Amino acid sequence: MDRERLLAMADRVLRLEAESIGGLRSRLDDRFVRAVELMHGCRGRVIVTGMGKSGLIGRKIASTLASTGTPAYFLHPAEGVHGDIGMVARDDLILALSNSGETDEVLAVLPAIKRLGVSLILLTGSPASTLARQADVILDVGVAEEACPMNLAPTSSTTAALAMGDALAMALLDLKGLGPEDYAALHPRGALGWQSLFRVRDLMHTGDALPVVTETATMKEAIEEMGAKRLGMTTVVDGAGRLVGIITDGDLRRQQLAHGTLLDRRAGDCMTANPKRIGADELAARALALMEGVITSLVITDESGRPAGVIHIHDILRAKIV
Repeated sequence: MDRERLLAMADRVLRLEAESIGGLRSRLDDRFVRAVELMHGCRGRVIVTGMGKSGLIGRKIASTLASTGTPAYFLHPAEGVHGDIGMVARDDLILALSNSGETDEVLAVLPAIKRLGVSLILLTGSPASTLARQADVILDVGVAEEACPMNLAPTSSTTAALAMGDALAMALLDLKGLGPEDYAALHPRGALGWQSLFRVRDLMHTGDALPVVTETATMKEAIEEMGAKRLGMTTVVDGAGRLVGIITDGDLRRQQLAHGTLLDRRAGDCMTANPKRIGADELAARALALMEGVITSLVITDESGRPAGVIHIHDILRAKIV
């Protein structure tokens, strides 16, 4: 094998496909806005259709739409003309993909679509094609050149169509105001769903499980509290109950090495002041990121600055967020 030839071919493919996406940006105009408006206003489902490689891209677009809050499914056009067109209802919308705009199977389902009065959005590389003349909105996803060295196999064109489909899906996601909880509800068994579902308040230790000592408590009392609550740490509060610091197993080791015996010293003398905190409504995945592999616990305080809870890295790992 010619190593340099292989690498040059791969580089050419990636360059041409990147250019195919970049070229779409200058074509974003009122037609894209109109397509989003039609899809957002659709009272039924967005039905994506396409043949061959366009069909495979269409399946991905339909899946992305459905997983981000826009009801959608894929209709194979060849099956459509053999009965599956019956799945299309008057409140639906068709999103068709055809690079040539002359795909026979897609053209064959047009009469049924027109009888129902269903709107048609077309992603095509041929804005003057037969399909384009029948479409309500045309999104030009044409490319100058396929990444195939023979300029035949759908490569750059399918990449461009997929990117435009993603742009439509993300614009709709934003327009619908889809939040992490909504996304999690659509992915109840996926890792992304878990990350979006669990918040700090769902996992934190509160009430009697929350380790707390005053800054005037002896280190003996602090160690006893740490042992009783089994989190490897304790919060330290002032006379008004406000958080002023934290004592961890690591603090115990460092203080022991620096000062010798600890038991008669005060918690306020041995604590780490101003510990990292996190809000109860923050995502647990965010808490894990704040720990950065260095610390194992974060404190949650209320509006008065009093400890309301503690979340430990083990709580996050048990929840299978990562």
